[in-house]
Amino acid sequence: MTVKWAPAPASAVREAVKCLLGFLFLLLILSACSSQNRATSPKEVRNLAGSTPVQQSRKAAEEHLRSIVHAYDKNTALTPGFVTVNDMCVGGAAKEWFFPTGDDQYKIRCAMRVTAYYGADPHQIADVLDGIFTAGDRDSFAGAPGGTIPFNHDYYRRHLVAYYRGHGPNPTGPNTPEPAQVFDPSQTLSWDTVRSSQKKPVEEHDLCVRSDPPVTRCLHEPASKTVADIRKQYGAVFKLEISVANYYQVSKKGKVIQTWK
Repeated sequence: MTVKWAPAPASAVREAVKCLLGFLFLLLILSACSSQNRATSPKEVRNLAGSTPVQQSRKAAEEHLRSIVHAYDKNTALTPGFVTVNDMCVGGAAKEWFFPTGDDQYKIRCAMRVTAYYGADPHQIADVLDGIFTAGDRDSFAGAPGGTIPFNHDYYRRHLVAYYRGHGPNPTGPNTPEPAQVFDPSQTLSWDTVRSSQKKPVEEHDLCVRSDPPVTRCLHEPASKTVADIRKQYGAVFKLEISVANYYQVSKKGKVIQTWK
């Protein structure tokens, strides 16, 4: 005897599909409720940003960055103008199911950027640069932690000094703009052009965003000082941009991934 199975009615198939979709939706809901898949709440970000470990790491990072700013004041002919500090902690995003960026992998991440502005005699740019590179030579030789001043007398910078002394051509090549910047992965130093007829001055610093410690902090010291003030007083402006210091990060699982000691 042969038994023949009749195909399931269309309504039964639809019901099965609905049940499956409902089950998958429930799984997504439960997953979204997991603490490791939720976005970090503003309250939790504030609590973490004000915690002792983060404060200690923040203090250590800022002291290091300010020591670099001080090194240019102490060891070169640059005169301090003002310093800006931008400090921010952000919470992690909810689970990124599609097009992940990595922002869902951490509970909190904190970073700081310090920028310093200095004054200099525009008629002594060659000597100023030569002094900076000499200080960089000393730091490189002494193995200063973090390469306090990373710009030494390499091939390009020797020719840059000669160019500003009027003893050599533009080291970037003929018919190129006046070179007014040296770069290292940890720092960028730029200055007002002084030789070119097409002036390219250092621009004013962006206004501070509203500070809301410990989550965000924006300092401008001294608050009344501007780039124009420095230029009026000394003739030329130098700008030191120190690369962003990522000083604290915690994973969604609560593991400290990054700290500054």
